[in-house]
Amino acid sequence: MPKRLLGLLLVTPALAVITALFILPLIMSAVGAFKVDGGVYGLGNFYKTFDLYLNDIVFTVIIVSLSTALVGLGAIAIGGYLTLGEHPLAVSILRWLYRWPMFIPFIVVGQILRTFLSKNGMMNNTFISLGLMTPLDATSFLDWRGIVIAFVWKQTPFVALLVAGAMTSINRDTIEAARNLGASRLRVLVEIVVPQVVVTLTVGLILSFVTMMSVLSVPLMINAQSPTMLTADIAFRVNAYGDYGVANALGLVSLVLASSVAWIYLRQNLKERA
Repeated sequence: MPKRLLGLLLVTPALAVITALFILPLIMSAVGAFKVDGGVYGLGNFYKTFDLYLNDIVFTVIIVSLSTALVGLGAIAIGGYLTLGEHPLAVSILRWLYRWPMFIPFIVVGQILRTFLSKNGMMNNTFISLGLMTPLDATSFLDWRGIVIAFVWKQTPFVALLVAGAMTSINRDTIEAARNLGASRLRVLVEIVVPQVVVTLTVGLILSFVTMMSVLSVPLMINAQSPTMLTADIAFRVNAYGDYGVANALGLVSLVLASSVAWIYLRQNLKERA
């Protein structure tokens, strides 16, 4: 009994912090989403949300889903080359380089890509100086493409770190056997390596999906037009109108979208364990 009581005392501060900073605000936000003018409860905030921001909801789902898919492909490519690459110097350089974006905050990523992807930014100026395009052909990528580039560039190293670690722990005998039988590195990666790390890959992609759903700085700095992402809509609704009801409804919609992805993974995981 004393040991159990001591264990409860040790976890009490952590539970108190989680309750005060996460669970209680979540409950208050969920309740506020159903509270309309006059102090009564109803679905008015959700009607207004879908009437005003349905395009933004669809836009958010498409952008985050596309970014998640590209992050997965990038992580598999990086992890696969680190595992199957035959050039030690290239592998060492890639292992040293690919992690750096993890240490850059999203707000810095937004500022970097805002100057890099603009019409007169570094990317277009480089192409013009190399003779690959003329100044009249330069276009701005400060739209949905810029958001996708920012998300993929920022989140790929995180997932690649998880995937590369999982690939390293794979038994090399199966890889060597396939190579001895004439299988290409791409076929070994797709048919042997990736199926063995799919759980780790799924976890990394789910975490990335939820992270990208919650980013505010990148949509505000790169895509200052409509449609935009839900985080920008929430900030605008609070700052411009003080409308916490619709903002809470938008937040609840975002929570449902993020939770649905986690639910799919948990359901699949439970099926595999059963």
